[in-house]
Amino acid sequence: MKSQVSIITLAVGNLEKSVRFYRDGLGWKTRGIVGADIEYGAAALFDLQPGLSMALWPRESLAHEAGVEIQPPAMTEFMLSHCVESRAEVDEILEQAGLAGGQIVKAAHETLLGGYSGIFKDPDGHLWEVAWTAEPSTATKPNPAP
Repeated sequence: MKSQVSIITLAVGNLEKSVRFYRDGLGWKTRGIVGADIEYGAAALFDLQPGLSMALWPRESLAHEAGVEIQPPAMTEFMLSHCVESRAEVDEILEQAGLAGGQIVKAAHETLLGGYSGIFKDPDGHLWEVAWTAEPSTATKPNPAP
């Protein structure tokens, strides 16, 4: 299997509220909610970078699609990281997320490996790290060909 992620789907409790957070609060581009006229179809897509999108989908719809029971949200299962180009950008994005209704759970701080980062939760409790490092991140470099 080729190691490539194309869409990150986040289950949300209130699709409209989550779209407002990412679109209006963080300034991310989206066509808005699509598929609302189809049972379990309402979703919103955000283009993150070439070849990578984020989908917001109501919890009930994701559980229905996967054929599993709805589980209580568990924010500690994973964290999304957004790498930026400067320490100042870490501070700016954390401030923007807080103003948009996100909760800052860890203020910007020096990291053990010489970087600078902070963490916020979106309205559904998904964790986002905003990070800067003096060394280019391996997370932002393309994978070498097999």
